[in-house]
Order: sequence, then C-alpha cells, then structure tokens
Amino acid sequence: MKWNSFVAALGLAAPTSALLRFGCSKLTIQRLDPLVNPGQNPSTHLHQIIGGNSFNVTMDPKTHDLAKLSTCTTCQFTEDFSNYWTAVLYFKAKNGTLKRVPQRAQQGMEGTQGGMVVYYMTDALFDTAQKSKVTAFKPGFRMLIGDVNYRSRDEARDFRQLTFICMQNEGTRAPETVEFPKTPCPAGIMANHRFPTCWDGVNLDSPNHRDHVAYPESGTFESGGPCPSTHPVRLPQILLETVWDTKAFNNKADWPADGKQPFVWSSGDGTGYSSHADYVFGWKDDALQKAMDGHTYVTAPMLKTQTIAQQNKCSVPDMVGEDFDSWLPKLPGDIMVN
Repeated sequence: MKWNSFVAALGLAAPTSALLRFGCSKLTIQRLDPLVNPGQNPSTHLHQIIGGNSFNVTMDPKTHDLAKLSTCTTCQFTEDFSNYWTAVLYFKAKNGTLKRVPQRAQQGMEGTQGGMVVYYMTDALFDTAQKSKVTAFKPGFRMLIGDVNYRSRDEARDFRQLTFICMQNEGTRAPETVEFPKTPCPAGIMANHRFPTCWDGVNLDSPNHRDHVAYPESGTFESGGPCPSTHPVRLPQILLETVWDTKAFNNKADWPADGKQPFVWSSGDGTGYSSHADYVFGWKDDALQKAMDGHTYVTAPMLKTQTIAQQNKCSVPDMVGEDFDSWLPKLPGDIMVN
C-alpha cells in the first residue's frame, strides 16, 4: 500500500498541523562515530549515516557548525544539515560468513539510495491535530538512544520504542518487536528509532549523550505524557525508519543450522536489543522551529526541497578504507557475533 493510501485509509488525508516526514539518502557507510568515538578512525563498528556533508571523524561541538560547514545534504529539506546514524545490518549465513544487508527506499521515494525516512512530530504520528507546541533543538545539540552492549529484554527496557517490524508488504506497520524478527520478512525488516522528547533546557549534550534528555514521566509521547520536572522542555519527537532489504536472505535453507534468525547488527549483536541511533542537530537558522510552528501535515511549504537525484549526489569521502560489502569471515573491525 502506498503511503498516501495508507494515510488516507486512517483518515489522515486532510492537511492539518506540523508533522514532517521526509526521506534522506545515504551520505556514507563507514566505521566512524564522531559522537561516541570522536577523533577515532576507525571507530568500533560500522554505521550508516545520512544528512549534511560536513560529517567527519571529529565534529567538535565547540567549532563544528553543521549548517555552516555543510555544502549539501542527503535529506529532502535543504535546510536540514543534521546527521543521523545507526548501526548496519548483516546477514550471517549457515557457514558463518557475513554479508551487509542493503537498505531500500520506501514507496513514494523510489530512487533514493539507501538512507532512512525521518519524522519530526509535535504529537503522536496519527494525531491529525498536531496541536502541541514543542521547542526545536538548539545549535550544538546531540543525543544518543539505545545501548550497544545490551543483549536482553530486561536491559532494553531502559529505552522506549526501539523496535522492528517484519514487513509483509509496504503498508505493514504492526506488530512491532524489540528483538529481531524470527521468521523471513517478505518486504524487509523496518528498524524504528524513537528519540526521547524531554530536555533539561540547559545542556546541549551530556557525557553519555543521554542524561540531558528524558522520556515523559508517565505515559508516552504519543499519549501526551508530561515531561519530568528535571527535563521540562518538550522537544519534537524524532523517529527514524530504516528498511533493510532482506529479501535476498529469506531462504531459510541458508539460515544457521540451529534455526536461529540470521541477522546481526554491525556491533556484533544477534538479538536486536542493542539497537541504537545517534543525532547531531544541524538545521539552518530557525527553519525547524518555523516548521514545527507551521500548519501542515507531512508537507512543509515553508521549507525548501530538492529532488531525489540531488539528494543522491551528496556524499563524503571514504575516511576509513575498508571492505564492508564482500562476504566477510568477521564483521568490520573483527567483531565477533555475540
């Protein structure tokens, strides 16, 4: 089902208030992480990155202004020079070798090379009113969601709504699981990363890149839960959707002999519980605040857009120089699956 039909089927066709939904093509795939491992080349594990082309090894928050230093972005809205990244999905075959799973564009965004779909919301995704006010992120703002070391359901409870969808078709949006799907997924695996929506109002970052943000003290962002007193400023909800094109790996005869699902994160996690994502704010001037204060649903006439062909042209040089696309005996960085 196409997105427009999907929206209309839920009664969301009429334009109302501020929700941004836009595609971003691949900027680069490299073993770099300037948020967690600044200055380290290579970093510990492989990431797929979208956004502005000032992305590099260090990105010192005191001097690195993404909006000023970037000359292009892989995102549809040309004012968004932010960087967003997640780990990379691999398939582990019966013989133990590993192959990177490609990303694919969602329907309506065909031609986009890899990448993700990004949402900024003032209320729940399917709340057509989108009536709440939010404060846009400030220059220098950064955050991380998820923990690369987690391997159990109990650990994963520290974070909300980091999920997977086993897509049966293009319109599949349920059920969501917190571990990797255990059966072949005809239309791929969608990974969802929803970031915290409450800010302390002071710190643009914190040592673990998490303490300056929080979840609502009760309920969820979608249910309108209030922010805790320690983090009183309500932020837009950022949701990242990545569709991993697993169709080439759906033959169960190629899956591990023990019958376990065959997909692993590039960090070595075969459970899915370590799902994580990074965000470095880079919107130009007050473009994001204006969009959040606007009155549109999905589209944003106050923002400038570019074609998918233009998005695909934006990239950064290979700064690591390693093979991550062949059939590999180990994950990049010699990481073992655990």
